[in-house]
Amino acid sequence: MDLDLGEKRAVITGGSRGIGKSIAVVLASEGAEVAICGRNKDSLEQAAADILKETGKSILAVVADTTNTASVESFIGAAADHLGGIDILVNNAAAPGGLVMGPLNTANPDELLADLDTKVVGYMRVAKAAAPHLKEGGWGRIINIGGLAARSGGAISGMRNVALTHFTKTLSNELGPQGINVNIIHPGATRTERTGPLNQALAKERNVSVKDVENAASAGIDIRRIIESKEVAFLAAFLASPKSSAITGEAIAAGGGVGSAVFQ
Repeated sequence: MDLDLGEKRAVITGGSRGIGKSIAVVLASEGAEVAICGRNKDSLEQAAADILKETGKSILAVVADTTNTASVESFIGAAADHLGGIDILVNNAAAPGGLVMGPLNTANPDELLADLDTKVVGYMRVAKAAAPHLKEGGWGRIINIGGLAARSGGAISGMRNVALTHFTKTLSNELGPQGINVNIIHPGATRTERTGPLNQALAKERNVSVKDVENAASAGIDIRRIIESKEVAFLAAFLASPKSSAITGEAIAAGGGVGSAVFQ
């Protein structure tokens, strides 16, 4: 199926590694013009080189911090100028898992505020800056990358994904009449560049093999493995395309089947 992304212009935050980088690769492979941002110049340059090698397409890579409004506006302006406009926004800039993972008695409110500033307010900053460009074209897609912690307890930082789900539906209601669809993807446990070193550290801590660590992480997943970042990217590419015209305001899980609850 041709996703008709050949003339689309996409902006991806947190695009230098992990899920964001995979989305950039897939969109570029489908013919979209792509701009990414991140906070680390070296990582951005490496990502741009990797994407060029894999897809044959040059991308724009800009250092930006989504917790800073001026930085966001500068990035979006540079991307719109370079690409000739913006059709697609993928909000992805956030620390995986969040900063507040322990129990209440050890939770640091300042770390939670930092989580919310990055993943909730940060996504809002970027959407606010990009929306006028999408409106100008009368067509657009906004895809927020959340997380399955929105659907289960266990980590205080998970509340940021619940807030993002509400934000996604609110934007869908507001922007839908102007031709802009807004959805959120909730990835489950996802293999990225961090997975190998993290599993090795856990294996050493637990005195087990890396395979044992992976098996434990996969035990509650229907497909019995963690998903690959490209699998999230394939879903994002479909949602970014004109083929997804009937889908907006939705929260879509990409976790391989986690838990047994039924969600409407």
